[in-house]
Amino acid sequence: MQHLSALSLLVRDYDEALAYYTGSLGFTLIEDTPMTPEKRWVVVAPPGSRETRLLLAKAKNASELAALGNQSGGRVFLFLQTDDFDRDYRAYLAKGVKFLEAPRHETYATVAVFEDLYGNRWDLLQLNPSTPR
Repeated sequence: MQHLSALSLLVRDYDEALAYYTGSLGFTLIEDTPMTPEKRWVVVAPPGSRETRLLLAKAKNASELAALGNQSGGRVFLFLQTDDFDRDYRAYLAKGVKFLEAPRHETYATVAVFEDLYGNRWDLLQLNPSTPR
């Protein structure tokens, strides 16, 4: 059996990113281990997530800095599935998360696109009961 254990997400600063992902999005800090004076192994995950995590990777050169917020060429990059869309949508709005649209009801889910601290686009979605997982 295989699964994706983590995705690397470029960030400008570890502490700034941690404050956003744990504060605004309510993610859990899984690990924060210094590797060198400039590099840390920083892993976060949505509450209740058992498998896929985000490795917050500090951009280390001009090319990586230029890719901040555009790791997918402007498309939705990450999909955050919830069991209660309204609860999470309201909580995120209250914490200043920037939504690019009002929630919409599609055949497969209730969904709204938001941008993270760096401009990466995410879908917040709650699948409809009939949608295959």
